[in-house]
Amino acid sequence: MRIHCVVSVLLILLAVPAQELAAADGCRIEIVDKASGWPVPLVELRTVSGLRFVSDNAGVIACDAPELLGQETWFHVQGQGYGVEPDGFGYEGVRLTPRSSSTLRIEVDRRVIAKRIGRITGSGLYAESEKLGEQALVSDSGIVGCDSVQTALHRGKLHWLWGDSNLARYPLGIYHASSATSATQPLKSFEPPLDLPLEYFRDTTGQPRGVAKLPGRGPTWLFGLVSLDDASGDSHLVATYVKVDPPLSAWQRGLCEWNEATQEFEVKRVLWNKGDDTPEPKIPHGHTAFWDDDAGTRWVLFGNPLPVLKFPATYEAWSDPATWQSIDAPTHLTSAEGVKVKPHSGSVAWNGYRKRWVTIFMEAFGKPSGFGEIWYAEAESPFGPWGTAVKVLSHQNYSFYNPQLHPEFTTEDAPHLFFEGTYTTLFAGPSKGDALAPTYPQATPRYDYNQILYRLDLDEPALSPAMGSGS
Repeated sequence: MRIHCVVSVLLILLAVPAQELAAADGCRIEIVDKASGWPVPLVELRTVSGLRFVSDNAGVIACDAPELLGQETWFHVQGQGYGVEPDGFGYEGVRLTPRSSSTLRIEVDRRVIAKRIGRITGSGLYAESEKLGEQALVSDSGIVGCDSVQTALHRGKLHWLWGDSNLARYPLGIYHASSATSATQPLKSFEPPLDLPLEYFRDTTGQPRGVAKLPGRGPTWLFGLVSLDDASGDSHLVATYVKVDPPLSAWQRGLCEWNEATQEFEVKRVLWNKGDDTPEPKIPHGHTAFWDDDAGTRWVLFGNPLPVLKFPATYEAWSDPATWQSIDAPTHLTSAEGVKVKPHSGSVAWNGYRKRWVTIFMEAFGKPSGFGEIWYAEAESPFGPWGTAVKVLSHQNYSFYNPQLHPEFTTEDAPHLFFEGTYTTLFAGPSKGDALAPTYPQATPRYDYNQILYRLDLDEPALSPAMGSGS
């Protein structure tokens, strides 16, 4: 009889889909913004015993630790800009009792101006939801981490380009730039959960591949990605390349161009080699923006964040360094409190809703995170003068660098804009505490070394200091 019962149970289990079995074992914890009800990705719950759970792009956590189910549990809450009120001892957290097949809800307060939409790159975008039998909005790409993004509209598609990229089989699985394409306005919704499908360039086995395997030793880094028309009206996707020796020493710089047939970048012109008698030239670098002067000439601007180089927006001008003109960019902007803020990386764009130029930039050596404080400012011209800078995003000892504006995501009159940046422990310093045993931040599972998208509502009252005239 006992054998018969065991066999019957096994047959029942085999007949139940695996997702349903997983759903029956875990407790669904959903993290939402108290004000909007939106799901909030990248909120970490940590138990007294050190177990860590992080919400996915749907704001969901699958709490499946056996020792927690049915047990009243304290969860520390840490949300990089989102959180809960501290208790009498200063602990920010909640007390919950997870139960199998149940749903618990945690409401968090948004403490920054920017609204987190979700993670664009990496693996397990909806992993926690999938554990509970829920459908992922976007399938995994095969890349588990990647460095800073650049985008360019080219031949009816939005081209995406990243730096060094990690694969599951090796940290530097792709070190000649990974790339993808999407629709020109790729967002399915302007609210979370994030639904942004990307078509990666892949090798013959279906795995993501490098697209800039340029000759010579070491990794290839690309900058200044832009699409430019030639005199006949044909569009060219071009960039500046750098060949690098370990750890971070450039030995060659030049221009490269996308080959439409091979779907790879190829060297167009070498501009400098280490050991040359001439100094390194000032070359197109950073992010790009287009600007029309009073005479009707269209220019392409390069900067990181503020423009430092320009030339007529033609393929011929890009090919001829004699046409390149340097621009003096301001070294500091000023906050509403009169504090000087030094831009380190970021981008500028024309904003039709504000009818002004806007910038999103990372502050150099900001606080509390040296490379994780993000600011917003406006100007009548891409060359300034720039008005009051307002901090829109902050991190707790974590880096968020090279933010990229995405004006192409919305119509020109939309009252909000989007930006993304690289979220990583790189360049994060030791936390406060024992000077003899400093501790560094733990990498957030799945999120570390990946791109996270934020939305900025341009009519938010907290942005009002930035909306005066430039100074």
